[in-house]
Amino acid sequence: GRKNRTGVGLAYLHTAMDDHTRLAYTEDLPDEKAATCASFLIRATAWFAARSITIERVLTDNAWAYSKNTWRQTCHDLGISPRWTRPWRPPTNGKVERFHRTLLEEWAYQQPYTSDAERQAAFPDWLDWYNYHRPHTGIGGHTPASRVTNLSGQHT
Repeated sequence: GRKNRTGVGLAYLHTAMDDHTRLAYTEDLPDEKAATCASFLIRATAWFAARSITIERVLTDNAWAYSKNTWRQTCHDLGISPRWTRPWRPPTNGKVERFHRTLLEEWAYQQPYTSDAERQAAFPDWLDWYNYHRPHTGIGGHTPASRVTNLSGQHT
């Protein structure tokens, strides 16, 4: 989704989140075009696969990019079944919505960044903390990585 901050430019944050673990993969990309979304899904699938998570279904909102053949074909090529939230029902994708709210509160607005570059440079460390160290109330105070078999032990 599009996130704005006073004095700092616009960011299009693309997020893939595993429903069971809440492990999140996010990229700050220049737009929300169909090709951008499809390329993101390819990278996200590889990222999750490296962590022994296979994507079987992907739930997206009803944005224009996800209605295009590019998206459907990419899902098909990856062996993923595309699913869409019900129109005008953001709670259907509530885990990602909550993640974006946390992201804004704990990363984007946490400190006064002087530039987009500075804000973006801080993001990988924040996402690492989110996945590996931050307790989540929605999963009993565990970290997302702790819910992936053997994953927490692989991280340094």
